[in-house]
Order: sequence, then C-alpha cells, then structure tokens
Amino acid sequence: MARTPQDVTDAELMVLQALWDRGEATVRHLTDVLYPEGTASQYATVQKLLERLEAKRYVVRDRSPWPHLFQASISRDHLIGRQLRTVAEKLCGGSLAPLLTHLLRFENLSPQERQELRAFMDVLDQQSPS
Repeated sequence: MARTPQDVTDAELMVLQALWDRGEATVRHLTDVLYPEGTASQYATVQKLLERLEAKRYVVRDRSPWPHLFQASISRDHLIGRQLRTVAEKLCGGSLAPLLTHLLRFENLSPQERQELRAFMDVLDQQSPS
C-alpha cells in the first residue's frame, strides 16, 4: 500500500523526536544527537530528512541565524492522533474503540497508568453532556 504524502517515515520520526525533546536545533546538532559519529553522509541524511519534513510542513526553518535553526511545527500529540486515526480507518472501519480495547487487554499497564487512565476517563465523563 502506498504512503500518503503526509506519512512520516521512521527516519523522519527520529528527527521529529529529537526536535520535540530539544526544541530548535541546527542540522549539525541533530546529526550529533542522531548519529554520534557524525560522518558527512549522515549530516547530508539529516539535512535531507529536514527538507522532507519542511515540505510536509512538520518542521519550520528559521533562516535568520546562521546556521539555520529547525523546529517541529507539529506536536507529538497531534501526530499521535493522526497516526492512530489512520490505523483506525485502515483496520477498524474508523472506530478507535477496537484499538483502545486491544491495547488495554494485551498491554500490561502499571497501576499508575491504570489510575491515570481512570482519572482521564472521569474527566471525559464530567465534560460530556448527560
């Protein structure tokens, strides 16, 4: 199945994760984080990944300083939501419920994670009209 133009590859996701963790960064800084040995070809790889993310509008470039600074323009939460919605549409006819129940049934949640989930569900219940 062909990817849509807005899909994020695993390599692009690594760059986004580094930007989410660090805020803005230069190509050199990202190369040092992602590829500590930092060869010229790896620098070029990071540069190309940033160009692709910029074309998808997931990254913005500040051209005023030199070297240029890059920053994620999509939040981690927004990308997670988009990706889950895509999976739900492909596998579950658009419903998120089968995905959520599968995760709850087959993933071992810690007591703290279960408590956070219950608290979140309580907030949702309070917000929804009766």
